[in-house]
Amino acid sequence: MELVYKGKTKDVYKLNDGNYLLKFKDDVTGADGVFDPGANTVGLSIEGVGKAGLRLTKFFFEKLKAINIPTHYVDADIEDNSMTVLPAKMFGKGVEVICRYRAVGSFLRRYGMYAVEGQPLDAYVEVTLKDDERNDPLITDEGLEALGIMTKEEYNILVEQTRKIGQVVKEELDKKGMELYDIKLEFGRVGKDNHIALIDEISGGNMRAFKGERQVEPLELERLMLE
Repeated sequence: MELVYKGKTKDVYKLNDGNYLLKFKDDVTGADGVFDPGANTVGLSIEGVGKAGLRLTKFFFEKLKAINIPTHYVDADIEDNSMTVLPAKMFGKGVEVICRYRAVGSFLRRYGMYAVEGQPLDAYVEVTLKDDERNDPLITDEGLEALGIMTKEEYNILVEQTRKIGQVVKEELDKKGMELYDIKLEFGRVGKDNHIALIDEISGGNMRAFKGERQVEPLELERLMLE
């Protein structure tokens, strides 16, 4: 295996067959020891969160596969904390797509003049560029096209898939008595036809969920989902 990238929450290796291996870590994003799925720094380490995140990612990716939503998932080895995935081409140097159901986090920090905490947002989708130096700036479909990152047609597919995936996750959390407030997803171009597919992960580390007024931490979320 060849190490190709050391990430905040997982490392990426290239396999001899052309696929890639994602190795999950026990780190989550945040600041000052507080978990925040929208942060671009590692905020804390939680023992066991890598394995739990992988188990939940496997659960959701297999559920999406069953309803023909394209992903890069091949299989997962829970004991090894690793997932095998298809190669994917990034949009530019990477974009993140956030689906928001309630106003919290960076949305509230930006739009607090108009929004109140917890306000319903009806699956509002926003796209940011993966750029730690510039604090992951928001960008519009026109901006993405002007910079040659993706076409407006690709953007529309991205938004549609994000809402479909978000709804699947939201319904599964609801079965366990939790409400999904927001979720951060990543997409890439996969296969010879460069179709748009979900990449990376779906775990407690890239979503906010609440039970009543209390935010559910990643490890607890994964335990509740899979018990």
